[in-house]
Amino acid sequence: MLKDYFSKMRGTTKSPPRVSAAEIAWSWIGAFLGIAAVALINYRVLEGTDLVMIIGSFGASAVLVYGAVKSPLAQPRNLLGGHIFSALIGVACFQALNPNIWLASSVAVATAIAFMHATKTLHPPGGATALIAVIGSEKIHALGYVYALIPAGDGAVVMLAVALLVNNLSKNRKYPEFWY
Repeated sequence: MLKDYFSKMRGTTKSPPRVSAAEIAWSWIGAFLGIAAVALINYRVLEGTDLVMIIGSFGASAVLVYGAVKSPLAQPRNLLGGHIFSALIGVACFQALNPNIWLASSVAVATAIAFMHATKTLHPPGGATALIAVIGSEKIHALGYVYALIPAGDGAVVMLAVALLVNNLSKNRKYPEFWY
């Protein structure tokens, strides 16, 4: 029984082949432009406000929407729904379970994953978006449910717009694979 359990950890397939230099370049260009757009809005447009536009989970979203464009986890429904739903869940958990941050953190991430599964919006960075709502700065906490719109929603929309533009420039790329 234990042998069968541990044998599953060996894996069942070989590592996928390397991607081409062109694929690497397009991924780099998309990630650069996507994060640059969100960061510029954060540091130029929202400077001096209590709003924030850039959060750490967008780095992971960049990997998916610019580097793994065919992945079901990188599609628009997943990008937008994953961030927005997870942000709402994270804020609710912070407000309901604060000051037990350890509990709020674990409930937020687990609930976000379950909700994303149930709504077909699974986007791994959404787990980080939920966690940031709980462990983020006072600036994040002060946003309350606005956090789901700015930065989670608006930032994801900006990254989606860049993904639509950049990922379709190459004749070998097509994005999205599906919307719904």
